[in-house]
Amino acid sequence: MKPSRLDKFLADAGIGTRSEVKIYLKKRMVQVNGSICTKPEQKVDPDTDEVLFQGNPIAAQGICYYMLHKPAGVVSATEDNRDRTVIDLLKAEGINTKDLFPVGRLDKDTEGLLLITNDGALAHNLLSPKKHVDKTYYARIEGVVTEEDIQKFAEGLDIGEDKPTLPGKLVILQSDTISEIELTIQEGKFHQVKRMFQAVGKEVIYLKRLSMGTLTLDPALPVGAVRPLTEEELSSLKK
Repeated sequence: MKPSRLDKFLADAGIGTRSEVKIYLKKRMVQVNGSICTKPEQKVDPDTDEVLFQGNPIAAQGICYYMLHKPAGVVSATEDNRDRTVIDLLKAEGINTKDLFPVGRLDKDTEGLLLITNDGALAHNLLSPKKHVDKTYYARIEGVVTEEDIQKFAEGLDIGEDKPTLPGKLVILQSDTISEIELTIQEGKFHQVKRMFQAVGKEVIYLKRLSMGTLTLDPALPVGAVRPLTEEELSSLKK
């Protein structure tokens, strides 16, 4: 990482705002390489300099990747005036959320896998329509899902957009008055899964995202919990 001003380094690490950090510096609460530092303009190199705040080492905020098991009732946004956000869930775990954002969106009432990162390039690759990244969902459907529905999904559906949806792979897990399915699509239009089932005369009553690209929701991760991606998950996702 490149050297930066000490006040910016501390602010980026979540110690406080730039103004607050300058107050901490005046109060002699910061050390750089064993010496008290009071100058906000002091240059520090995160790779070689040791920075302490109140005696505790401070690490630079690098590129971060988190898997969140999003619960219903939480919005996929960085901030919201009315509702709790997915970023609020990370803050509650003591995670420095500066510059973090959710990759794509899940509806407020939808559960499941959500990737949260500050890697804009990876987010673009996962969300770009040209990349055709698979997204797989589990859903409970009000209505009997049939082989005819499988065919319609495979052909693409008119959901009121300029063009039909791209083909979707529909798998019936249970067909009954309340059916269970898995659906893989490569787009992320507004309420897309719900609108696709509405197009065949049925209603989604529960929806959960299971995977995005190669990243699969960890079955051991409780609803509302978050963890960093493993090296294997990240390597596979970047491919």
